[in-house]
Amino acid sequence: MHGLVIRNTGYSYTVKSDAGEVFDCKVKGNFRIRGIRTTNPVAIGDKVTFVPQEVEADIEQARQGLITELDDRKNYIIRKSTNLSKQSHIIAANVDMCFLIVTIKQPETPLQFIDRFLASAEAYSVPVTLIFNKIDLVDEEWKDYLDGVVNLYETIGYPCHKISATTGEGVEALRAELAGKITLLSGNSGVGKSTLINALFPHLSLRTSEISDAYETGKHTTTFSEMYEVDADGGYIIDTPGIKGFGTFNMKKEEVSHYFKEIFHFSADCRFNNCTHTHEPHCAVREAVERHDIAESRYNSYLSMLEDEKEDKYRPAY
Repeated sequence: MHGLVIRNTGYSYTVKSDAGEVFDCKVKGNFRIRGIRTTNPVAIGDKVTFVPQEVEADIEQARQGLITELDDRKNYIIRKSTNLSKQSHIIAANVDMCFLIVTIKQPETPLQFIDRFLASAEAYSVPVTLIFNKIDLVDEEWKDYLDGVVNLYETIGYPCHKISATTGEGVEALRAELAGKITLLSGNSGVGKSTLINALFPHLSLRTSEISDAYETGKHTTTFSEMYEVDADGGYIIDTPGIKGFGTFNMKKEEVSHYFKEIFHFSADCRFNNCTHTHEPHCAVREAVERHDIAESRYNSYLSMLEDEKEDKYRPAY
């Protein structure tokens, strides 16, 4: 049988068959994907082939199955695993777009986290829209900073929305973008993903929690990844646990600049074709940084990612 992985609990997968039936599936023991070592060989959003399993008639439980094959993925979002630096974790696969939920306050999303996520999305062909949530908490002191960050990413080419999932401001404009698409919602813990989903689709009634006053960080209210059908035209949203840090995976140093749109643009004018944009003379990228045509925060994120090839390096929360 063939189906779509709609839930991942870490030890089992819920698969919705093409006929609409739901199965609780395990992964075949020797299941591997093209030699990539991942903590989750099957990810939410994967399309799979599975074999239904016979269970005792007197046991009341969901239909069982065994996943035996994985369809080719059109894209995915992947990051370095927090527990095993040589392994990776696939956040979601086969998505049409991603809403990266970020906040300026309570908690403040580090720009380096945003840049790392965007670079990984570029590497695997996932379009990203930045959702700046909790604008109801942004006072005059922080308003200019918010506007500056939004302008930075819009200038680069990333669509941005300023919203408040709590008050509803700006939320309705997002609904039309979700129609008929598979959309991943991701971000740091505490940025309000579940609150936003509830504002968009109240019938889902996802659990939410408060921000820790001591550290202004979020508590994990989503403990596993789940895919929710939100319209009859094939629209799904994927809710995932909050991410503390984002270690990039399987990126060669010479490729990193390709995933920063503005750095790649200016690199065409560098004197050397193999310029690393770190020390070479007549580097158009560093000149652009000096002219403020490339934001210093983006350039620093680029430099940080050049260090990710070191096996003993993983950047958790920044």
